[in-house]
Amino acid sequence: MPEVDIEIGGRTFQVSCQQGEEHYLHSAARMLDDEAAVLAAQIGRIPEARMLLMAGLMLADKTAGLQDKLREAEDQMAEKDAELARLRDAPAPAPERVEVPVVPSSVTDTLAEIAARAEALAETIDGKKAG
Repeated sequence: MPEVDIEIGGRTFQVSCQQGEEHYLHSAARMLDDEAAVLAAQIGRIPEARMLLMAGLMLADKTAGLQDKLREAEDQMAEKDAELARLRDAPAPAPERVEVPVVPSSVTDTLAEIAARAEALAETIDGKKAG
């Protein structure tokens, strides 16, 4: 089991950890040291045990806040998952009926006849203008 030296609040401590977990220990020690630095700036020099206790409590407070936010985010995600499942399981909407008007063939025939007469009239008028 490796022995690691960590520094918190300007004091060095030798701590044992599992092989390969040294990085995590250093990271945790940095977080604790950051909190200890805040305490030292606010209060000044305090006994080691009290400094570690207060720094630990400050970290625990931050952790509790993050856990609350995580729980809230998980609850929102569960709601969205339930909504998504409900939408996926819902029956498909009924097909919408769209009515397209159909022009009777007698009307189209009549319109074609009127167009032909109009063209004939236009030709007659053009012929009289030219002559």
